[in-house]
Formats: sequence, structure tokens, C-alpha cells
Amino acid sequence: MAHSKPSLFTGLRSNIFAGFVVSLIALPLALGLAIASGFPPIAGIIASVVGGVLVAVLGGSYVTITGPGNGLVVVLLGAVTVLGEGDAQVGYLYALAAVILSGVLLLIFGFLRFGALSDFFPATAIQGMLSAIGITILLKQFYVMLGDLETKGSALELVLGIPDLLLRLISEASSGQLYAAAIGVLSLLIMVFYSKITNRFFHLVPAPMWVVVLALGFDAYATYLGDGNPISGALLISLPDNLLTSVPTPNFSKWQEPAFWGVVLSITLISSIESLLSIKAVDKLDPEKRRSNTNKDMKALGIATIVSGFLGGMNVVTVIARSSVNVNNQATRRVSNFFHALFLFVMVLVFQEQLRRIPLTALAAILVYTGYKLSAPEIFVRMYRIGKEQLFIFLTTLVATLLTDLITGILIGLLATFVVHVVLNKAFWLFSRNLLKPNVLMYKEGETQKYYVGIIHFCTFLNFYKLKAKLDKIPQNAQAVVDFSLCSFVDHTVQESLNNYEELFVRKGGSVEIIGLDVHQTDSSHPFAVRTLRPMEKLRVFGGGRTKRQHQLEALAVEKEWGYQDTPKTKKLLLQKYIGYGTTSVERVYNQLSNVENSIFLFDIKYSEGVFIAKESVQTTFLHIKLKNEIPVFSFDREMLLEKLSSLAGFHDIDFPKNPTFSRDFYVRGNNPKAVREFFSEELISFFSAYGFYHVMSNGNDLIVRQFLRTATPAEATAMIEFGLALKKKIEG
Repeated sequence: MAHSKPSLFTGLRSNIFAGFVVSLIALPLALGLAIASGFPPIAGIIASVVGGVLVAVLGGSYVTITGPGNGLVVVLLGAVTVLGEGDAQVGYLYALAAVILSGVLLLIFGFLRFGALSDFFPATAIQGMLSAIGITILLKQFYVMLGDLETKGSALELVLGIPDLLLRLISEASSGQLYAAAIGVLSLLIMVFYSKITNRFFHLVPAPMWVVVLALGFDAYATYLGDGNPISGALLISLPDNLLTSVPTPNFSKWQEPAFWGVVLSITLISSIESLLSIKAVDKLDPEKRRSNTNKDMKALGIATIVSGFLGGMNVVTVIARSSVNVNNQATRRVSNFFHALFLFVMVLVFQEQLRRIPLTALAAILVYTGYKLSAPEIFVRMYRIGKEQLFIFLTTLVATLLTDLITGILIGLLATFVVHVVLNKAFWLFSRNLLKPNVLMYKEGETQKYYVGIIHFCTFLNFYKLKAKLDKIPQNAQAVVDFSLCSFVDHTVQESLNNYEELFVRKGGSVEIIGLDVHQTDSSHPFAVRTLRPMEKLRVFGGGRTKRQHQLEALAVEKEWGYQDTPKTKKLLLQKYIGYGTTSVERVYNQLSNVENSIFLFDIKYSEGVFIAKESVQTTFLHIKLKNEIPVFSFDREMLLEKLSSLAGFHDIDFPKNPTFSRDFYVRGNNPKAVREFFSEELISFFSAYGFYHVMSNGNDLIVRQFLRTATPAEATAMIEFGLALKKKIEG
């Protein structure tokens, strides 16, 4: 019996509750972000309400929350300042027009299926841009938090002006400003120490709402004393008298000016990147393990932004922090976004008089903390741990964004990333020649039903979309093997994105295994560090830069009480002694596991076979079994097309008249057919029939076993060891 599709209102009670909790956080944030952007406070509420309603109905995500975003504060404030030429109200009307047109572009992007836009930006450069936004928000709002609404300037000027700000606050500030500043500082302390307070009843109310409670509590106390609120109206939230009729008229008169379209493009770029990154992150939190339709979401965000702009609101984007709170409060459907909007609307209508009593300093404190989280010192440390080159890209993008603007900053970040990649590879032509060429191959591996995805040349943010397109075609409950053996360079962005795929497939019951990176050089121990293929003589001892696969192989060795050595070396394995390997030359052996008796070895190997133009390099995993007794020389494999062609060429398949099915399904070669037939007892034939997907070769004293002409995954390596142990026991027993 087929299961019916869950209704939008499935789990209505939990979704209503989640929406209510999110609204408590969204209220002060929406007001604060609007003020920080140079928009009226109500503009943030409009974006939250319109976005919540429309995206809940039209969107392609499931548990995301929409509203004004942190990333747009800087660009919207710049739009108001530049377009208004010093007149904030005029600049606001021009900025509304830019917001509306950015919504149109987002809608077009959705129809053009630009949902993968974020894949073309290096992760480190994006992080640098976000940190620059965080620093800018922190510095600008720090002044507002202390009651200074007038001071403007660049990030450097604001930093240098802090001592003067504190001096003026002590010597010149009115009592009203001092009270406002005190509320701002206390609000910041609430945001900082909220997570460290262990009282569970305290945590029933989100930190931003405690800030509101503090502000309203001060107003109530001042009123109770009879003196009234000493904070001047200029430092309090300003709301229109009639919220439902006070709709501004956007001004499109500058549509022919390049500066206006520069603002439109900046808003569109930042809102799309912020939304797409947030959607990706929230998908990982989804309790039902669903995957959002990013193109559908972009259309919904575009429509919501257009409507919001015409009503006087900000851009509508997907926001990670509020979405995380939504998931943590048991949200399961888009309807939670709708209820968050509904509760916001009711709160603003019912409590607008109370909202007018909240000091701007309290909201600024929330944004100071938000800015700090975007640019915290831990981010700098994390970039360094990934790799010094990532720290360089991060700092370059951050500084460029602070000194110029967001578009220029991210473009400089892109250029810096490309230059770093070229320098690391010392091969400009590697990128220039192969950038537009197909570099990804995908197929199913025989009876195993595994999807094999092989990549050649290089894989970076520039061409990751090719790999992504293949991975998106694989059912998420299937097994996929991604092989970088023939790939000279894999960047940080690709590895971080592949980790997302690994997590997604696991949640759906499938798996993504990464192979072929074990001999690539890395300058840090971080799992997502840049990996570059170097010549054998330049390879250093592994350890710091081990791959996930190497850690899993080591864990396998520990589990079986075997030895493990990842260092490349030359193993004296004379493949020429085995049938079909007469022209083979071993280049390196690495990732070796060995039992205590040194009778069974599992290892990765790179060898070449053939000569001159027919020479071919192969990387695979072998199992080497040393036997106590002598056995016939033979080669055993499943009968495929290649084996049938070999028979036609004179390499005779040894038949077993008593086992016609075995003879039909498997290809056996040997120098002494009679001895081979005697060796393959009924018991051994049954054994091989059960494990027939392995290729087994004997030189008379030893056996080597492989499964595919590629490196084995940890799970496949485990299975090979179990097969080898059982085979050795069968032969020697």
C-alpha cells in the first residue's frame, strides 16, 4: 500500500510552536537589521511577514525561515547613502527600487535554474566576504550601541575612533545617552553570556527577546518612578502611526545610471549567495532528510522580495540562524515559516506602543554580537588550520571587501583563489587547457550496482559543477565511489562540498566513498585541505595529511590487530610471475595492512603495464596471500566480454565438465589445465562461485587478489580481507 504524501499541515501543533519561538527572535532582529541598513524599522518586519507567507506557499525548501539577512546590511546601507547623496529618506526610496529589481533578477535566476550559483564561488572567499560583513556590522553598530548615531566612516576610521567615542561618552554625554548606552552594554552581555547560563527556565525565552524585556523593563521602571523614560526619542524605535496604510513609493528614476545597477547587482549577488548557502546548511538539519529545490526557492524569494519592496520592506532571504532555531523546536513543514510571519504581524499590531519604547542601543547590541559571530577569531584559526594558502585567500577577500565593496571583494577573492591554485600546481596550462573539457566519467560497476565516478586533470570551484551534475543523477540511497586517482589537484571547496554529499547520502541510506587522494600532498592535517599530486620522489611521509580513507584503513588494522603503514615504498612484488602481468612495472605500494604472521597483505598499488604507446598506468588495491603449500599457476575471473575475446585470441578457458555453470560463468587460465582442474575441488568451486566478483591469480606459491581496476573503498578492503582469510583457510586446510 502506497504511503500518502504528508500534508502541509502535518504536525501542525509543533510547527505552530516553532513558528512562535522563531518570531520572538525575529522581532528584534528584523527591527535591528532594518535600522542598521538605513531603512525604517518597519521595513524589516515587512520583509519577515511577506517572506514568511509567500515562501511558505511557493518555496522549495521545508524548514527554512525567511526575512531580512545579515549579509545585506552593508550593501543596503551603502545603497541608501550613495543613491540618496546624503538624504536618507530619498536614498531609501531609491534603494526600494533596487530591492524590487533585485527580486526580479532572483526570479529570473530561478527560471534559468541558477540554483547552483553558489558552487562557482570558492568557500574560503565566501567566508572572507562574510567576515568582512561581520566586521563592518560590528563596528558600525558598536557606535549605535553606545548612543552615537552620527559617526560614519570606513572600518579603519571607526576602529581608530573608538577611544574618542569612549572619551565623549564619559565627558559629554547626556544622562539619556548614558542610560541608553548602559542598556546597550547590558544587552550585549545578555547575548554573550546567554549560552553560559544553565537555568532551563531562563532558556525558555531566546536571548534577543531578553534584550527586549530588559529595554521595556527599564521603561516601566522609569515610568513607575514618575520621571518618565530619560532616553530621547532620537534613540528610540520609530514606527509609523498607521502601519497598514503607510506605504512608501519606490523611486525608479535612476534606472539609467550605472551606480544604480551596481547596487541592484550587489543586492542580488549577496542575497542569492546568502540564501543558497543557508538552504544547503538547513537541509543538513532537516529531521526528515529532504533536499530543497533551490531553483523553486529562488523564484519564491524573488517574488517575496518584489512584494516586500513595493510595500516598503527589505530583501527577503533565507536565514540560517532563525532556520536552525526552527528545526531545533521540532519544525517539520514550511507552515512553520508562515506562523512565524503571522505571530510577527500580530505582535507588531498589538504591541506597537511598547516597541516604540525600545532603545536603538539594545537592538544595536544584538547586531554587534551577530557581527562578532560572523568574524570571530575562531574563523581565522580554522582557515589557518585548513592551510596557509586558505588563510591567504580568506584575508585577501576580507581586506579587499573592507577597502572596496562586496562585489569587488568577492571578485578579488576569486582571482586570489585562482592564482593560489596556479602557484600550488606550477601549471597554468593544466587549468587553461582543461577548464572547459569534460573531466568526469560515471558508470555502474557490474553486478555490484555501485556508481563509479572518475575525475581527471583537476577539480576546483571552477569546474565542480560537472562533478555535481553527475552526483545529482545518482539515487541518494545508492552507493557511489568518487575516484580522484587521475586528478592532479583537488581544492578545499570541492572537498567541503563532497562532505555535504557524504552526509546527504548517509541520511538517505546510501554512501559516497572518496578514493584516490592518498598519495596527494597536503600542507595541513585538516580533512578538507587542498590536495596536490606530486611526483613519487617529492612525496613526504604521510601522517599529518591523511585522508578519511587512510584513517579508516588504520582503524581496520587496529580492529584486526594488524600492522598499518601508509608511507609509499617499493614492495618486492614481482607481478611478472603472474599470468597476464608479463609487461608490468610496479611504481609504488602504499597503505599496507599486514597480519601478525606476515602471510596476508592488503595494499594500494600503482603499476604500469604495456610498452611504448600501449603503456597504461593502473591504480588498484591488491590482497597478497602467501601459501604454505605449492599450488598450480592459474588466473581466475568472472567471464566477461574481454575474457571471451581472449579465448578467441588463443588464451584457452579451462572448462570443468562436471560443473558447466561454473565453466560458463567464470574464466580460468593456467599452464597445466589438468593440475588446475584437480586443484579446483567441488568445495573450492562452490567457494569461488559465492565470491565470483574477485580476480584471483596464482604464481604457484602466492596468490594476489583484486576486485576492480581502481582503489578499494574501506568497506571493499574489509571484504577483501575476509575473502582472503577464508580462501587461505580453504586451500591450506
